[in-house]
Amino acid sequence: MKTLAIIGAGKGLGLSIAKSFGKRGFQVALIARNAAKLQDMVEELKADGIEASYFVADIFNKEQIEQAMTNMKEKYGQIDVLEFSPTAGNYPPTSVLELTAENARDAFEANVVSAIHVVNTVLPDMLARKEGALLFTSGLSAMYPVSMMGNIGIALSGLRNYVTNLHTSLSAQGIFVGHRSLGLLIKESGTGAINDPDVIAEMWYQAYVEKTVWEEEYPKGVTPETILF
Repeated sequence: MKTLAIIGAGKGLGLSIAKSFGKRGFQVALIARNAAKLQDMVEELKADGIEASYFVADIFNKEQIEQAMTNMKEKYGQIDVLEFSPTAGNYPPTSVLELTAENARDAFEANVVSAIHVVNTVLPDMLARKEGALLFTSGLSAMYPVSMMGNIGIALSGLRNYVTNLHTSLSAQGIFVGHRSLGLLIKESGTGAINDPDVIAEMWYQAYVEKTVWEEEYPKGVTPETILF
């Protein structure tokens, strides 16, 4: 049985991705810092017949991330698919005219530094097996400058640069690196609309299976002027 690890798991998209992969036979490991929410998610997944467990870690804490990933591998053996969609950080989106070193650094550490820590815990095993997948979910400011997302945009564009280099370096090694830049506000599940987290999760599963398009904005063609609210 393959294992999916979701970093920054929440009750919206994270839970939907867990269900999408879980119903195809994946066991699911969730990482976030709120144990109560993680427990609720595990119980919901198990009620759907999906093997799941959670590991508590603060995305800003390198030691906690490494310990959680170690515990995860001890329980499941290996991580086959890693999905990364962490918190934006401790500050709200900030206009470029109100940007400070503190809120920019915070977003960068939440998205780029934490991604490096997480990838470094799973990449050696994937390289040894010459298979695996690293999936990154970001926002549209990863691909377009958006002045009202000054701090987040610096972080996500940095994350995109890192992910692009991972794709370039790993595509010949049997490891799929995927990036989807969301140009929408995620709504409640069950609507079947393009901003339904269940629909986005199915998009991610198909991207993982097909492995033909490594990066794309979602929905395809969306721009800052056409973001779906």
